[in-house]
Amino acid sequence: MTNPRSAASPPVPAVRRQSRIVHGVELTDDYAWLRAENWREVLRDPDLLPTEIKAHIEAENAWCDTLMAPTKALQRDLIEEMRGRIKEDDSEPPQPDGPFLYYSRYRRGGEHPLICRKPRPDRGDKAGREQVMLDCDALAEGKEFFDLGDAEHSPDHRLLAWSADEAGSELFLIRIRDLATGKDLPDAIADTSGEMIWAADSSAFVYVALDDDHRPTRVLRHRLGTPQSEDELLYEETDPGLFADIDQTQSRRFLLISSSDHETSEVSLVDLSDQAGKPKLIAPRLAGRQYSVEHHGDELLILTNADGAEDFKVVRAPLSDPSPSNWIDLVPHKRGRLILSHICLAGRLIRLEREEGLPRIVVRDIESGTESNIAFDEEAYGLGVDAGYEFDTDTLRFIYASMARPAETYDYDLASGKRTLVKRQEVPSGHDPEAYVVRRIFATAKDGARIPVSLLHRRDLKLDGSAPCLLYGYGSYGAAMSASFRTRPLSLVDRGFVYAIAHIRGGTDKGWGWYLDGKRQNKPNSFTDFIAAGEMLAAEGFTSRGRIVAEGGSAGGMLMGAVANLAPELFAGIIAEVPFVDVLNTILDESLPLTPMEWPEWGDPIRDEAAFRTILSYSPYDNVKAQAYPPILATGGLADPRVTYWEPAKWVARLRATMTGGGPIMLHTNMDAGHAGAAGRFDSLKETALAYAFAITAAGGGWNTEGEPVSSS
Repeated sequence: MTNPRSAASPPVPAVRRQSRIVHGVELTDDYAWLRAENWREVLRDPDLLPTEIKAHIEAENAWCDTLMAPTKALQRDLIEEMRGRIKEDDSEPPQPDGPFLYYSRYRRGGEHPLICRKPRPDRGDKAGREQVMLDCDALAEGKEFFDLGDAEHSPDHRLLAWSADEAGSELFLIRIRDLATGKDLPDAIADTSGEMIWAADSSAFVYVALDDDHRPTRVLRHRLGTPQSEDELLYEETDPGLFADIDQTQSRRFLLISSSDHETSEVSLVDLSDQAGKPKLIAPRLAGRQYSVEHHGDELLILTNADGAEDFKVVRAPLSDPSPSNWIDLVPHKRGRLILSHICLAGRLIRLEREEGLPRIVVRDIESGTESNIAFDEEAYGLGVDAGYEFDTDTLRFIYASMARPAETYDYDLASGKRTLVKRQEVPSGHDPEAYVVRRIFATAKDGARIPVSLLHRRDLKLDGSAPCLLYGYGSYGAAMSASFRTRPLSLVDRGFVYAIAHIRGGTDKGWGWYLDGKRQNKPNSFTDFIAAGEMLAAEGFTSRGRIVAEGGSAGGMLMGAVANLAPELFAGIIAEVPFVDVLNTILDESLPLTPMEWPEWGDPIRDEAAFRTILSYSPYDNVKAQAYPPILATGGLADPRVTYWEPAKWVARLRATMTGGGPIMLHTNMDAGHAGAAGRFDSLKETALAYAFAITAAGGGWNTEGEPVSSS
């Protein structure tokens, strides 16, 4: 059993060695017992966690609390600062749809949103009386965890379909609210992904059901007033490596049913006006081919990497026969210009793309082919599109922000090109963008690749190598890290930190090839890129070696584990949030919810010995060494279905048992949440405050041999 020892020392879990031979290699695991045999039940009800495992996790939390106790005042200050930058009664700009304007807002002091609407001033009611359709604060009252999944009003505006997760396990229950009475109908659809798409006549909706292994595999149509057991199956994905998903075209004419992994996709259409409509396949799955679909008139406009279009192109196809043989290039492929997404409004194709690491929006007149761009002249910034509800409109909404400049929401007149500022993010405690410097610089990888690094620091900071640095990274699944405005890191920056984002390989920050150079056999490039970014920041005087705190979560937490093994002396500390660190054991286990879908990203170590040996070479848990490690804070979520709680628990145990010095190593598990941590907008500040207090302490000298911080100010 676990020996909690004393409050002055970390818990020591029992060693129960398990061994197996895979591809001729003996794998040993002293802490496999921390994975509960009833883990599926624990996802649904965390109270079912076996007593011995629960005792160990709670002992780890107590040890973390003991080490971080001297920073409690600092954590309170951080929470107060971060909360002071949040507009408590914030509201998003309303989006028009028919007779109403729909939006969400927060009440002062509220943790969760209010889903609202009011009459459209140009459609009758000038008073604009607000209706709160869903009060999520009230729904969350008395619950340890509450997360709103989706809220979609029906096309006739009479009903609201909404979903919520009350455990953190991402199992969402869908309910239907009558907007005239404010009461929910008897319909209750359990174990869903949380999304729903309404039929055109508002009599039914489509949703995705999760199977017993937590995989989204079945797409069903629910008719209002009928039991869930009678729901009509529209599609079932039988390949465990692909997940089902739903969406709809901007025209709202078609439901889109997609089945995909990280490199292959397949899409079918269902006419939402046909009560008995069946899926119509556009193009059968072909390994490595990806595509997404929009509708315009009698055509489909398809974003795809077909025919070697590595950075994607847009093709047009007749709605009557959209098979690949009829695909005709509309926006041809251009290497280095990655098309991220596309939407159709009446007469126009809008695409979001990235070139040289910077995003832009391109508006194309479908008939004439003329194009105009929306871009900004800054070294680093973020840009996004909010498509809204309407199709026949001359207004496009977009959001712009930089690392120093709060988000600005604009309505763009597609006919005139005029931009109208709709909202500027407010920072109630005050914020002067001119007090900060935003830079985009480049590190050189060991193979010569140029790695973009976005950074933020105060304008009055002395860049002589003395500043601490928080270096953030991810580098997986093709996800690009946006250089947009975040209020929370300002608490570090205002304390003299340099805040940096390393746009390493494994993301698509420099195109699809940048992603391919950081996946499967190329995965180690992500780790060495991150280390190169840290070394460059030190060499250029932004910080120094041993003053850098590294941060990453989920697959970025795997990055943290890898760089801790490879270059521990570079870092003052490492924050690994819900870290995917037990990579080899997880990807060898087909019973886990995400494993088969992960093989295209990491390789299949079961059937491919080369993939096995590649993963074995970097899997953080399997490469813990007898060396000194910097202080490490790992976090987990007990109900997390993506990175299961035992991954950080096992990693922390092996680190402590193997390391020869350094540390301390801490683990904090949220017993009431999952992958994303606390769901409330203020509750989540506590987790950030813990991480930032750790970063400030680690960069300020760390902890002495008695576990006392050398500096926590």
